[in-house]
Amino acid sequence: MYGKTIAFVKELYGSDQVPLSVPKFVGNEKAYLEACIDSTFVSSVGPFVDRFEKDMAAYTGARRAVVCVSGTNALHMALLLAGVECGDEVLTQALTFIATCNAISYIGAHPVFLDVDRSTMGLSPDAVKSWLAAHAEIRNGQCYDKHTGQRVKACVPMHTFGHPVRIEELAAVCGEWHIELIEDAAESIGSKYKGKHTGLFGKIGALSFNGNKTITTGGGGMLLFMDEELGARAKHLTTQAKIPHRWEFRHDEIGYNYRMPNINAALGCAQLEHLDAFIADKRETAGIYADFFRGEADIDFFCEPENCYSNYWLNVVMLPDRDRQQAFLQETNDNGVMTRPVWELMSRLPMFAHCQHDSLANTLWFADRVVNIPSSVRLIKK
Repeated sequence: MYGKTIAFVKELYGSDQVPLSVPKFVGNEKAYLEACIDSTFVSSVGPFVDRFEKDMAAYTGARRAVVCVSGTNALHMALLLAGVECGDEVLTQALTFIATCNAISYIGAHPVFLDVDRSTMGLSPDAVKSWLAAHAEIRNGQCYDKHTGQRVKACVPMHTFGHPVRIEELAAVCGEWHIELIEDAAESIGSKYKGKHTGLFGKIGALSFNGNKTITTGGGGMLLFMDEELGARAKHLTTQAKIPHRWEFRHDEIGYNYRMPNINAALGCAQLEHLDAFIADKRETAGIYADFFRGEADIDFFCEPENCYSNYWLNVVMLPDRDRQQAFLQETNDNGVMTRPVWELMSRLPMFAHCQHDSLANTLWFADRVVNIPSSVRLIKK
């Protein structure tokens, strides 16, 4: 049934076996890793850590960037820095990777799942506004859930597959309701909304550099701040809250060992040098896909939302219904083209099944239709 699509993807990537998303190493990766090894500074202290933070701040426009071991660590720290506490409620989306909700759960807070927009696949400002109007009230300058009595402290939208949400509108709603906005920008390095990099619209943004991301450090994450003082506090907490000293080990509060090793940061520095080229390549691939799927009656290709510049981390096609989705997944994977559905919705997982949610109408619609197709960088050679 989908032989034409399978043949097209194999020709596009020039291979009979096409993975979903693999890293590309075309520059200084080996040289920087060798320099790191030769220096013996392979752990959490070393010049590449500082350089990666400075380079990423300059690239995104953040005033401060702080590396972490993973995007999940970054989200956990962002929530802590935003003042989220045990028992608080955090507004987010059910259409997301598990890390979003795991980070909320580490604190003992509770996710509230609200619907996404058809245009972005990300948290809908309209859904947030509607839920707050029906469920929330302001008491003593803070937002509370009228029905549970719990504080509604934060909102965590996720820029799904690299496509920015309607982030300015979400920021406005959160401001009106005294809710901290934390951006899960794990998938959207290089993506912009109205020319501004994702992760800079809220209190804190969180990036990921997992092996399948647009650029990778093997495993790693990053916190983005427009508040330098808050960024400095993040650096302190993520490095075990150690008081700087040449030889003494003293700590002034409970900290976290979320320090990215220098050897991972070395890889990140080299990858960042090619980020714009990688995104240009991925956007070209997305354009080729869009042209091809215009001729396929039962498959729609998802294009970047209005006012957005998307990195197209993972390309998305949508099938007419769940039966067609499952047939597409079966046939492509059986024939050497790796595809996958969207993650199982958080609201359907046993540990989050009890959480509040709205109708999730668009979320459920996407879950029955979305398929990710091969999205690796194609053309850049060593």
